[in-house]
Amino acid sequence: MRIAIAGAGNVGRSIAQELIDNGHQVMLIERQPKMLRPDRVPAADWVLADACELASLEEADVAGCDVVVAATGDDKVNLVVSLLAKTEFAVPRVVAWVNRAENEWLFTEQWGVDVAVSKPRVMAALVEEAVTVGDLVRLMTFRQGEANLVEITLPPTAPYVGQAIHAVPIPRDAALVAIVRGKRVLVPTPDDPIEAGDELVFVCTAAVEDDVRAVILGPPSADRHRDRA
Repeated sequence: MRIAIAGAGNVGRSIAQELIDNGHQVMLIERQPKMLRPDRVPAADWVLADACELASLEEADVAGCDVVVAATGDDKVNLVVSLLAKTEFAVPRVVAWVNRAENEWLFTEQWGVDVAVSKPRVMAALVEEAVTVGDLVRLMTFRQGEANLVEITLPPTAPYVGQAIHAVPIPRDAALVAIVRGKRVLVPTPDDPIEAGDELVFVCTAAVEDDVRAVILGPPSADRHRDRA
């Protein structure tokens, strides 16, 4: 993919390096000359420009990008970059970094944001994911499609432990996308069995989260539900 990242601070550079290591083409857009440090991420294309200006984004050919990441240290800038990328250049995927947790409510599809990443939300999700067995944990929200990435760690008492995936009546508007088993990440197939301790990762709408929980863990778990969004 071709990816533009607005902001070449620690966050932007870290994201850029990770994406480059995964084989993507990355352009870093930075408006402060002192922050322009191509030696830090030499494989990226570096552009000295203001990502809040239409002319700069046009010159950088943002319209040709598959993803734009707004990763500056200013939430106002990240919102403007997101809105311009989505409305003026029709970028298919816009990801925005939220610096201040109290501003997270602004990062919605109305501002062009498909995915908002907030450090407190991510940290809370990772803590829950690490310690929670037998309940559903919401890891991430994809705002544009109103879908969530959720995880359930299977206790030994789960009703479908030992059975093949095709035997599990996964609700409509939900998809099992990965199984984390020990140090392995498995792409599920219908004949794969699920085991106690498996971390099942689903993409589903918020409306069917309770149904997913009830199917995977059994009806009593739904009664014990606590919203962790």
